[in-house]
Amino acid sequence: MLLQGKVGLVTGGGDGIGRATCLMFAKDGAKVAVADVRLAAAEETVAMIKKLGGEAIAIEADVSSEKAVKAMVETVVATFGRLDCACNNAAGGGGFNSVQDVQEKHWDHCHNITLKGVWLCMKYEIPAMLNNAGGAIVNIASLSGVRGEALQSPYSAAKGGVIALTRTAAAENAQKGIRVNVVNPGGILTRALANYFEKVPGAKAHTAGTHAMRRLGKPEEIADAVTYLCSDRASFITGHSLNVDGGVMVNPHTL
Repeated sequence: MLLQGKVGLVTGGGDGIGRATCLMFAKDGAKVAVADVRLAAAEETVAMIKKLGGEAIAIEADVSSEKAVKAMVETVVATFGRLDCACNNAAGGGGFNSVQDVQEKHWDHCHNITLKGVWLCMKYEIPAMLNNAGGAIVNIASLSGVRGEALQSPYSAAKGGVIALTRTAAAENAQKGIRVNVVNPGGILTRALANYFEKVPGAKAHTAGTHAMRRLGKPEEIADAVTYLCSDRASFITGHSLNVDGGVMVNPHTL
């Protein structure tokens, strides 16, 4: 029960890593605000939490909108009285194109959700946490933001920005009782990735083979890392960029 008595907020909580994090928060004792641009998906996650005996609310929120993000955080505080931890997970893709072929509208769409959205969330989460003497924020980036990724320049650049933004926020708030960290997932078998594998023959085996563990990760394995970083057990960790990647960065290709 790492988050017993705490209130947590998760963006993109209607599916994948976000949903797994919401469920993990609840299992570890937190009351959970499930935010997603798709209200029905958020409500499904809430129903799953309540089935486990937890307490949760669904919030419809477009994280690229400052008005929506402000209202989201205000709803959490109005409902539960406080905000202790947050996982800023919502992101948008930018397609698969070489740098010179990326369209401006796809770049803007990706960055408005993936990078601007994380900034807006922290802009309102941090003051809310300061009102109850501190808290913890975990942003979700990607290995693409650590090392770059061919044909994914909007996404890689946005996720790299999330890592830098995390470190900046950590430096600014370290003496105020707020810790800010970032998790970089490897290949995680979400519904979206499963759909991609169905369309591209051999892609699943190839992707798994890029991991030293020779397997894909589970959303729950990211959720475990997020929950730990949000808990008091991680009280001396801030500004850290944690790769949860099954060994992609140390992959022994010759074995």
